[in-house]
Amino acid sequence: MSSIRIARWIVVTVITAAILLLMLAMWLLREQIFQTFQDPGEPYQTYTPPEAPEYADASAWYLQGQFDDDTTPAVFFVHPTTYSGGAEWNAKLDKDTANDRVEEVIIPNYAAPFAVSGSLFVPRYRQASLYSFMNNREDSVLARHFAYHDVEAAFRQFLQDVGDDRPIILVGVGQGGLHALRLGMDVVAPDEALTARLAVAYILEAPVPLDLFEGPLADLPACDTPEDVRCIYAFSYAEEDETRRLRILTERSMSWTEQRDLDFVEERRLLCTNPLLAAPSNQYASARMHRGGASATGFSLDATPAPLPMQTGAQCTDGILLIERPPSPLLRRPSRIAEDFLIAPFNLFYEDLRLDAARRSLIVSTILQEERRWAPPFEDPESVEDAPVIPIPDRRRF
Repeated sequence: MSSIRIARWIVVTVITAAILLLMLAMWLLREQIFQTFQDPGEPYQTYTPPEAPEYADASAWYLQGQFDDDTTPAVFFVHPTTYSGGAEWNAKLDKDTANDRVEEVIIPNYAAPFAVSGSLFVPRYRQASLYSFMNNREDSVLARHFAYHDVEAAFRQFLQDVGDDRPIILVGVGQGGLHALRLGMDVVAPDEALTARLAVAYILEAPVPLDLFEGPLADLPACDTPEDVRCIYAFSYAEEDETRRLRILTERSMSWTEQRDLDFVEERRLLCTNPLLAAPSNQYASARMHRGGASATGFSLDATPAPLPMQTGAQCTDGILLIERPPSPLLRRPSRIAEDFLIAPFNLFYEDLRLDAARRSLIVSTILQEERRWAPPFEDPESVEDAPVIPIPDRRRF
């Protein structure tokens, strides 16, 4: 082989090796590269948020329910993160890719199970970007706080629209769960009349620290049994070998404190409701108790997906719901960048949640109807001062 050919071979080999090493490095660092492209590159303190929604307008809602009668429950559903980031810390309301994912993936899989229990209300809001949940910078935390205030404004409009007597169900998933939890702290728990109308608050795929039940959630306890109402039902799940996801759920995730700050959940005990038992229990529930998951992406609310039962067993361990790997590929997480921070494009507990919401909403509706039959309580007694006695004149003398 001539020296020229050898040189060419060496050059080609070196270039090929360099390309392979570069590709390997990009694969290993793919999430860091993704985050770099999603960083808005502007401090939140100087950031101008997108235009605010006006919740009195129908355009500020994905769904705004209608009612057949005064007893139909109303469901307030807060969607998870669907905006990755890049240009904004908080998504514009007209961001097509984010909105399409809510309508095509999130509502059919996660809101639809509650549609049989009540009329759905799903607000648009300036959600914090996925990037802001992949790190815990001060800017990212401020973006989450900002998103909550949209959700609170939407919830107050919802309460005004549905009236003062109707039962309600509160549901939040992922980022929506974080915001729904604070609604429970700030709006529901302090209001005795509103708490009485709450069938249940579902906080899904967002941590709920147990210390909150000793403070702002003292009047809104965890659901202890399948028949409890006016309570909170919550879980975040992972397979036992998903070590990175488990680390994110137990160490890197943040939740509210009593002071309404966001702080890490590490070393804070978490609420875990096992959906197969409908109760917060450390007992193992076998796959025979699993009522069914569903992959309903693209379905309309009128179409009911066929649930796939007996797909997983589940057990609460250290505040996390550990599940078994489902045999159906339709109910396994896809391989996507940032998958551990995303909500799966299916609902592993679709049927379990649907039946649970139907049961609890019926119970609270029955309780409310019975309570309204009772006589109204006596008003506080009024004190009356002694009245002077004026004698009647003796008319016999006249």
